[in-house]
Amino acid sequence: MARINIFLLLIVVLCALGAVNSNHRARKLFTELEAEQKRLRDLDVEWGQLQLEQSTWSGHARIEKIAREKLGMRTPLPGQVMLVESSNDAPSKATALPKAD
Repeated sequence: MARINIFLLLIVVLCALGAVNSNHRARKLFTELEAEQKRLRDLDVEWGQLQLEQSTWSGHARIEKIAREKLGMRTPLPGQVMLVESSNDAPSKATALPKAD
């Protein structure tokens, strides 16, 4: 009878240790999950900031200002504008747009 009691006690102790180990692993995994979710939120915020920055840097008015100031570009005169037509069957041809009077 004593052997059975010791055997059952050993099984109970092993089950208790298994439960403690499972709880510890679950808490550790939950902590890692929370850290990754925080990282995801931080990356979402950074992504939004980068999109805003990109829209600011690529704004039409800003690009036009840089083209004028740094590159010395200007809007072409009406006689300098050419229309290029393209089709799959015929080669490309360029025609000058009529001058605006």
